[in-house]
Amino acid sequence: MLNRLISSAALLLLTSIANPLFAQDPHFSQFYANPVFLNPALTGSTECGRINLNYRNQWPSLGNAYVTYSASYDQAVPFLSSGIGLSFMSDNTGDGALNRNHINGFYSYKFNASESVFISVGFQGAYIQEKLDWNKLVFPDQMNPSGHVNPSTAETPPSSFDKSVVDFSVGAVMDYDNKFFAGVAVHHLTEPNVSFYDGEESIIPMKMTFHGGTQINLSQGGFGVIDQFDLILSPNILYQQQGEFQEVNFGMYLSQYPFVGGLWLRNNLGNTDAAIVLIGLQHNNYKIGYSFDFSLSKLKDISGGAHEISFSYEFCIYQGEKRRRIKAIKAPTF
Repeated sequence: MLNRLISSAALLLLTSIANPLFAQDPHFSQFYANPVFLNPALTGSTECGRINLNYRNQWPSLGNAYVTYSASYDQAVPFLSSGIGLSFMSDNTGDGALNRNHINGFYSYKFNASESVFISVGFQGAYIQEKLDWNKLVFPDQMNPSGHVNPSTAETPPSSFDKSVVDFSVGAVMDYDNKFFAGVAVHHLTEPNVSFYDGEESIIPMKMTFHGGTQINLSQGGFGVIDQFDLILSPNILYQQQGEFQEVNFGMYLSQYPFVGGLWLRNNLGNTDAAIVLIGLQHNNYKIGYSFDFSLSKLKDISGGAHEISFSYEFCIYQGEKRRRIKAIKAPTF
């Protein structure tokens, strides 16, 4: 019952009609294991095709408080110097009381700005649908001292329990000589209104993302991967701002085929929110990763952190030795 009340209290804020409110995107700790979600410019950033599957359960001690599923496919199109992709995401809040589903289409165009600088620009179009299950909400006037929940409430339900909007995003990534990379993405350019109440606002605010990193070759010195079995240290940083919310993630990956490990700190520019530990395995065309967020905030005793699992498969549909290849961006894979 406590779990339901906590989740419902949070959803009550989302359905309040007193003030304009702001929705927020789900986030993944394995940023590069969901590349098209991070930055549409990463669409088709491998030499061939790629399928990514992602699952995140945030605050598992509170039941199904925040559970997110994602599936994406993106493909390099070398003869057009482009990449294309599709993705589906389902973000479930409060044990299904509030659901947001995304269907996204992606396109990227890639070119060499110089002999050493490779640039990809990307575009994303999205269809977003939100659904509210009013019967799963518990309001303050339904609770009584005995611990029972009254079946009725004086709260007025919204005019609709479904809301659909169209949204657009852009991004760019630069790769320097397969050694350094940096990217920027701007999501929700139109800041769509997803309020269930007529005449009220609950916008998805614009989200700015900056990310970058490098690869240090500990086996042979210098930067970049020379041999598949090199020991590689990859420090990275990621900054995001959405509305008034800001966070910085900084950490590093350590990889030697077929193993990958990672350690990150997430800071909300006021307090350190979580430490993220990652273990991964990559073999041939397959990659699988598991990460856990150790909460360092005031919620650490009740939230249970966050579990995240990713799976990726890369494949080629072009046949023959003379097929044209597209340059791959040497970003991390988890």
